[in-house]
Amino acid sequence: MQILKAILVDDELNSLQNLQFKIQEYCPSVRVVAQSQNPEEAIRLIQQYKPDVVFLDIEMPRMSGFKMLEQFPEVDFEVIFITAYNHYAIHAIRISAFDYLVKPVAIEELQQTVERLGNFTNRKTRDRAELLKKNLANPKSQEDNIAIPTADGLEFMQIKQIIRIESSSNYSKIFLQNGQQMLVTRQLKDFEELLQDYRFFRVHHSHLINLYFIAKYVRGDGGQVTLRNGDVIDVSRRKKEVFLKLIGA
Repeated sequence: MQILKAILVDDELNSLQNLQFKIQEYCPSVRVVAQSQNPEEAIRLIQQYKPDVVFLDIEMPRMSGFKMLEQFPEVDFEVIFITAYNHYAIHAIRISAFDYLVKPVAIEELQQTVERLGNFTNRKTRDRAELLKKNLANPKSQEDNIAIPTADGLEFMQIKQIIRIESSSNYSKIFLQNGQQMLVTRQLKDFEELLQDYRFFRVHHSHLINLYFIAKYVRGDGGQVTLRNGDVIDVSRRKKEVFLKLIGA
């Protein structure tokens, strides 16, 4: 079993101690090598210990977790963000393919997050950190970028390149504007949550479509949508009413 070196950063001592205890008790693949309540000290510790993963509190006085990351010319460690509540930044974190935990950290969620670390060396942390910075700075737009987890690592693309996404068991197949198709290691429900604010709609239990690519809608029991690339997708009866409102029909 590969042991990952971890550093914990949180300005609240109780949260820090609680997280350290849970990692030691329930995550045998992680060894905590240092912890800090001070972002400036945490930067020095990261440079000294060169951890595999940093559990990083978002809200800290003087320097947020995001600002702290900006102090590193190259982010060569995995990051798991810690937050006290579901705030505006969570969407940017998820669409940039980072993990996060909400305080108080639940043991099961902690274990699942650690399991997802997997082969962290292939996860392009620096590129995701840059993507996170851009997505935090901009309002939600199809010009935004998204990090897509694949079998080999991550692919980065603009959301507007995605025509539709189709469920394939525990995987999803993404259909792009250039005709390319990608089989990715994320379920359709995850994409539905991530992209619902970008004018994507799940018209069928197996299909999520980009509403900007609709070419034609044919009425019927549920009806059918023809997309600009020629794909024809059924609309389920229970989705029809909401779908018609969204497209102004």
